Amino acid sequence: MRLSIEHTSRYDYSQPASHGLLRIRLKPKSTHGQNIVDWAMELDGAKVETRYEDQHNNAVVLASVEPGTETVVVTCRGIVETADTSGIIGQHAGHMPLWAFAKRTALTRPGAQIRKLASAFDRNDPDALGMLHALSRRVLEAVTYEIGRTDSGTTAEQALQAGHGVCQDHAHVFIAAARELGIPARYVSGYLMMNDRIEQEAGHAWAEAHVPDLGWVGFDISNGISPDERYVRVATGCDYRDAAPITGISYGTGDSALEVRLSVEQHTAAQ
Repeated sequence: MRLSIEHTSRYDYSQPASHGLLRIRLKPKSTHGQNIVDWAMELDGAKVETRYEDQHNNAVVLASVEPGTETVVVTCRGIVETADTSGIIGQHAGHMPLWAFAKRTALTRPGAQIRKLASAFDRNDPDALGMLHALSRRVLEAVTYEIGRTDSGTTAEQALQAGHGVCQDHAHVFIAAARELGIPARYVSGYLMMNDRIEQEAGHAWAEAHVPDLGWVGFDISNGISPDERYVRVATGCDYRDAAPITGISYGTGDSALEVRLSVEQHTAAQ
C-alpha cells in the first residue's frame, strides 16, 4: 500500500522569540515493512542547523527559531510504501543494546498498579507472543481511551491508576508491564491511516516488545491489533521522550499555542 501523509505543526507565540531550538523527529526511515518513496520538510520561522541520527537510529533535524518570529510552522509531506508484516520488525539492531529496553524510565517506572497488572502473567510462559497479546488486551480494559485527561508528562502508573488515557498512555503502561515481566519493550511514534477519516488531530503511538525467535513485534494497544500496512513507523525510543515528534526550548516567547493538522490517506496516481 502507498500512503500519502501531510503533517503540519504550527506554534504561535504571544511575544517575539529571542532564541529557540527545535528537535524534530518527523522523517520516517526505510525499514522492515516500509519504504520511503518521497519525503520533504518545510520550515517557516526556523532554519535547519544540522541533521543527524540519534541513539535509536531516528532521523533528527535540529532547527533554530529565527529571532523576532511569532510563528513557527513545520510541514512534512511524503509518500510511504508499506507492507503487512503482522507487526514483526525483526531482530534487534542499532546503537542501543537490547538490555537498555528492559530498564525503567521516568515515564514507565512501575508502581503498585503496574506490578499488580504484571503479576497476572507468568514471565516464564513459553508462549511469550500470546502472553503479550493478552497483556495488550488487559491494558485496554484497564485504561479507557479518553482524550484530554492526560498529557505528555503522565506516567504509566498515573494513567493506570486513573483508568483513562490515550495511545501514548496505553503504550507506556504496556511497556512498563512488559519490562516488569523481563521483556524488553520500546515506544513507537508514527502514523496510522484510519478507515473512517483522512484528517486527524495528532499522530499515533504504539509499543514494540522483543519476542524470542521473532525479534521486535508491534502492539497497538489502543486498537487491539498488531500494526499492518496502514501504519508508518517514524521514531522509536525507551519512552515518549525519546520518540516525541517535536521537542525544544524557547526564550522570550511568552505563552505559546500549538495547532496540529494531519492527513493520512491511500496514495493514488492522481495525487
